[in-house]
Amino acid sequence: MERILEAAENYAKSVLGLDGSGHDWWHIYRVNKLACTIAREEGANLFICSLAALLHDVADEKLNGSEEEGIQKVNQWMNENEVPAEVCSQVLNIISTMSFKGGNKVPMSSLEGKVVQDADRLDAMGAIGIARTFVYSGHIGQLIYDPSIQVRNSMTKEEYRNGRSTAVNHFYEKLLKLKNGMNTSYGKQLAARRHEEMEHFLEVFFKEWEGRR
Repeated sequence: MERILEAAENYAKSVLGLDGSGHDWWHIYRVNKLACTIAREEGANLFICSLAALLHDVADEKLNGSEEEGIQKVNQWMNENEVPAEVCSQVLNIISTMSFKGGNKVPMSSLEGKVVQDADRLDAMGAIGIARTFVYSGHIGQLIYDPSIQVRNSMTKEEYRNGRSTAVNHFYEKLLKLKNGMNTSYGKQLAARRHEEMEHFLEVFFKEWEGRR
């Protein structure tokens, strides 16, 4: 198992090491650390959680031609590295259903899936989440903020991926919704603090926007 996890780390580094969208190797590193911590607290299978965390963004459709292409890439890598078939099935199920996709989520079917989804969402919250939001928005050419661009309250997956928005709008369209979508007890504890940090940031942001600080 350690051999497979070490190989997965190296693979994720090779694929995502130079990514400039906020889905780089260090995002994977943090999600893996969080997933392992939550797995221990919740009694989940540590190996499956860690492997899914290490591989989840290798398959991300934002970084591949399609969701199917990304899933196939991960499946091929696991087969080449002799990951047991049962583990492959569980990992592919996790990474194919854990993405936010505009809030049109399919509930995670396993404890391990819930753990990895919580870990990934926690890295989209708090100070790290704030930093990643502005990195990603710059990466895709979005403005920091524009009061004339309305927050989208409901979206299809296509609208979420391709519609017009801003970095600040993203907090209301996704990030501030994550706290209530956490799966595990320990994940909810961590999310509460990170949620407060984002609310505080937005309070200060809008004061500065209007020149009141």
